[in-house]
Amino acid sequence: MAKNLLEQLREITVVVADTGDIQAIETFKPRDATTNPSLITAAAQMPKYQGIVDDTLKGARATLGAAASAAEVVTLAFDRLAVSFGLKILEIVEGRVSTEVDARLSYDTEATIAKGRDLIAQYEAAGISKERVLIKIAATWEGIQAAAVLEKEGIHTNLTLLFGLHQAIACAENGITLISPFVGRILDWYKKDTGRDSYAPAEDPGVLSVTEVYNYYKKFGYKTEVMGASFRNIGEITELAGCDLLTIAPSLLAELQSVEGDLPRKLDPAKAATASIEKISVDKATFDRMHEENRMAKEKLAEGIDGFAKALEALEKLLSDRLAALEA
Repeated sequence: MAKNLLEQLREITVVVADTGDIQAIETFKPRDATTNPSLITAAAQMPKYQGIVDDTLKGARATLGAAASAAEVVTLAFDRLAVSFGLKILEIVEGRVSTEVDARLSYDTEATIAKGRDLIAQYEAAGISKERVLIKIAATWEGIQAAAVLEKEGIHTNLTLLFGLHQAIACAENGITLISPFVGRILDWYKKDTGRDSYAPAEDPGVLSVTEVYNYYKKFGYKTEVMGASFRNIGEITELAGCDLLTIAPSLLAELQSVEGDLPRKLDPAKAATASIEKISVDKATFDRMHEENRMAKEKLAEGIDGFAKALEALEKLLSDRLAALEA
């Protein structure tokens, strides 16, 4: 019997679900799951997850007591909500969940370290080993330095909003567990910048970027895992078959599951080992210079952090409105 594309992909790549929708995770049974502020905010607005939101708010009120202000309760509930969703997800997946540090801390190393430790402490208090959690941090220079500290403490990290080779090399040199290069957002930028309305999958700028990072890591023996993210179509996914991991939205998982046909391996460590690649060492000065020269990476990183920050503000308002309703 012919296998669908999703079945074949799972034979060469770890498939991860990119969603806060617990029902979708139950449907596709990925090994791992990733969330981000936009996904958590979207899930928190779904009626089927009202119970998670309400329980988190009630728990925050119980912790702080009747005298605490609504603003204090919302702040604590906000800190706990991503972990509440993460705990539900970990009941389904056998592997890891990625939980993101507040994007508004992306340029503050010390605050990111403190938040990463706090998230792990919440998971451990709920009986979850830190081996099952990836702390997700934006791949700014400051974020990478924070992640390096957390990694030395045995806290694993996932560096997100990654658009350039300089970010990837800095992550590898700092011992980061996993990176999430954003395929679709790179494509979006190039389409807008060039005026083109499409790219063939093999020429897709996001695909080429992840392929470059993957080959660099395998060529020089870095242990940091590459997890392609933010896909716009299944062509981008099939062009990256063989990548360490791919995190895929439920709609695209369903599409992969519905298509039969041969899925050849595109990324291969043996091929990467023989590639002619120059090694680059990335200190802060080199990172800043390469970031400044890469207009796409500079714009998309700033835009991504801003977008996640806006999602968090929307989530804070949602929690505030819901607490008012619960305590009316």
